[in-house]
Amino acid sequence: MRKLRADPLDLMQVHNLVDVDTHLDTLRDWKQAGRVRYVGITHYTAGAHQAIARLIAARPIDFVQINYSVGEREAEQRLLPLARERGVAVIVNRPFGGGALLGRLRDRSLPAWAAEIDCTSWAQLLLKFVVAHPAVTCAIPATSRVAHLRDNMAAGRGRLPDEDLRARIAAAAGQ
Repeated sequence: MRKLRADPLDLMQVHNLVDVDTHLDTLRDWKQAGRVRYVGITHYTAGAHQAIARLIAARPIDFVQINYSVGEREAEQRLLPLARERGVAVIVNRPFGGGALLGRLRDRSLPAWAAEIDCTSWAQLLLKFVVAHPAVTCAIPATSRVAHLRDNMAAGRGRLPDEDLRARIAAAAGQ
């Protein structure tokens, strides 16, 4: 905590559900002692969504970090509604499907209607699709390039799509 210059830590998560019950017990104790503010769990594949849903239903979880994108929509079936119902914040990893979506869309023109929500790139459109879901708190796109970072940040400005436009985004992305 001293090295992080944080006391308490804002969020500590059990990564990839590794020894999740033991770690959640420890984090619960740390939260009660004031060492952490929020406790969460993470995973990056849809195969873990059922386990995450069970944990949300059974344990006091503040945050989940899961994969969700226009190309990986399994979380819409149960996990996102459950998180919303339980008041669990959702951090989305893999909003570009690990980069596969952007690779497939690279040579396609951005639909003209993307301007309706102030998008000038596929990355912005895909990020707005994710963060416009009512259960999503934030998305964490990974990049090592400053130009991509700036483009991703631009998705945080302007209008968000409604459900009809989210459906158009999915269709335009071939999903």
